[in-house]
Amino acid sequence: MRRDILPEDEWALREFKGADLGDKRREERLVKVAAEVARVRSGIMAQVFSERRDLKAAYRLLAEEDVTHEEILRPHVEETRRICREAGTYLLIEDTTDLDFSAREDIEGLGQVGNGSGQGIKVHTSLAARVVDWGEHEEPHVVLCGLFGQRWWVREGKPIGRGESERERLSRERESERWAAAFSEIEKPPSDSRMVYIADRESDIYEVFSRCEAKGVNYVIRASHRRALADEGGSVFSAVAAMPALGCFELRLRSRPGVKARIAKIEVRSTRVTLRGPWRPGGWLGPREINVVEAREANAPRGVKPIHWVLLTDLPCASFKDALRVIRMYSRRWLIEEYHKVLKTGLGMEDSQLSTVERITALLGISAVTAVRLLNMKLLVEAAPDGIVCADEFGNEALELLSARFGKPKGGWNNRALFVAIARLGGFPARKCDGLPGWQRIWRGYQRFLDMLEGFEIARHL
Repeated sequence: MRRDILPEDEWALREFKGADLGDKRREERLVKVAAEVARVRSGIMAQVFSERRDLKAAYRLLAEEDVTHEEILRPHVEETRRICREAGTYLLIEDTTDLDFSAREDIEGLGQVGNGSGQGIKVHTSLAARVVDWGEHEEPHVVLCGLFGQRWWVREGKPIGRGESERERLSRERESERWAAAFSEIEKPPSDSRMVYIADRESDIYEVFSRCEAKGVNYVIRASHRRALADEGGSVFSAVAAMPALGCFELRLRSRPGVKARIAKIEVRSTRVTLRGPWRPGGWLGPREINVVEAREANAPRGVKPIHWVLLTDLPCASFKDALRVIRMYSRRWLIEEYHKVLKTGLGMEDSQLSTVERITALLGISAVTAVRLLNMKLLVEAAPDGIVCADEFGNEALELLSARFGKPKGGWNNRALFVAIARLGGFPARKCDGLPGWQRIWRGYQRFLDMLEGFEIARHL
């Protein structure tokens, strides 16, 4: 498992060493640039580097043809995939986001984003998380292994799909082929490694089931289409809705714009159906047996849209415990949204002042790995709170500084004590009623902590 509390220089060397950039000096420069991006956390190079010569060196690096998003990420992705072959259960969570540069008219090579009126870059990420243990109510506690894959592209021409027949649409290369595409590059996992693909409704594509099955990857996908059944009337939605409830559980929901946080009472149903295969230009695809799990909120507050998930899976779900575990795994899908928020809000990717798509995506390769590190700080507090912090890894001076500021914990420094202390520097009250800190508090506190540490080291040398 990766360690994400190393000093930035050691962390960058571990993550980016081995990238083939055509020149050994570029590889060394990449490690230095990545360490500074992780330290300062900004997409604006002029904020990352205060020395002009370092700033120019970073610009030159990102302008090199051999310095690409794919090659920068390659060592990290290869290591993530190796980790996921170790014994354990891994959630492979996918989603797509837009990097919006609509306010920048000087960037070459941007494509359509949003409803087609904006311009930017599409980014599709596959995030790998390892299940450390299962909670009392089948909730998976996870830590991030890293990026299982990431790709970017730009949309060109007219909005996709307009003015096309169904045959034309299905005959050409489509953006939807990105879902579960990373599995084409791997071998089947060993018998003691279970990979579970997690995705939202956009991934409800018949071919995705086959891609997962071909590589021995389980899946939990939220249903989007009212898929017809092969041997009876109705759809997956009506079939599972007709089943008696297996049981109920409570789900804590975060606040959203216009909706308060609440604890929802969720009814659970499940069934097994045979889907009718869809038509493709080569003919009709064959039928497929699949399990369906429904999570439906009972007695939702007035004016609030109730939770209603219909999940398609090949995992067992005949019992309440099994179905609940499927739902709990799907509920971890929010991690990919949190990851993209870290990438854009925490690391300021959309603030980049670089002038071409190639340079921006090279920076994306660095920031994409940095975002994993930042988000994992929060998850370590939740999933491995008692993990011992090694002074040799985190730094003796760093722990001395925190001990001087907050006092040394009675049991020594573990993950929970460390990141709560750092979050307190970012404004986290750390009262009993406050729960655990989020990544933004940790991020703000860590920035202040690094400034304090730099001053501590300067004073010691003086």
